[in-house]
Amino acid sequence: MAEPRSFLIADDHPMVRDALRTALAHAFPGAAIALAATLAEVEAALDRQPETDALLLDLDMPGMDGLTGLALLRSDRPTVPIVVVSAARDAAIPRRAYDLGAAAYVDKSASLEEIAATVQAVLDGEILAPPEAAEPDSFAQRAAQLTPQQWRVLALMVHGDQNKQIAYKLGVGEPTVKAHVTVILRKLGVRSRTQAVIEARGLALPPM
Repeated sequence: MAEPRSFLIADDHPMVRDALRTALAHAFPGAAIALAATLAEVEAALDRQPETDALLLDLDMPGMDGLTGLALLRSDRPTVPIVVVSAARDAAIPRRAYDLGAAAYVDKSASLEEIAATVQAVLDGEILAPPEAAEPDSFAQRAAQLTPQQWRVLALMVHGDQNKQIAYKLGVGEPTVKAHVTVILRKLGVRSRTQAVIEARGLALPPM
């Protein structure tokens, strides 16, 4: 017999979490299903269960900063398949989600059966990119090369922190932050900190 599946559902709306848990429990009997409502809770849950079979992730919850949280999780946990379950209406969001490493993107309006089928396809090793994901988004693709620590530095840059503040928050020296910034600019293909921040803000979700 195959071992029971292990899932993590991350959404800050209890009704959505309950609906997704019901869908997975029905489709995958005996599955272990953990729940999270913030990015910090997602990271803690993955620390407890690093072999999670799939993460169902909402982009709009505390700590995510839109697609920045997805990129951080993808970079930090490269072996955990991520199924984005989102209500974002911007057509560019699915494409950027795939560029940043999502295995599938499902709208929250989809039926629970459709969501469960998508999860099964991901477990089977499929990458379910929609037609609109074929259009290249060069900045998101370049941004996907950043390490977890570089994503943290970039996120703090977007929030307006200077190197000294970033060093304090991350518990590192200011020269280390400067080195990260230099590498970030090179990887993103931009010439200035300001340009990097402007481009990175494009990864945030638009207002609902």
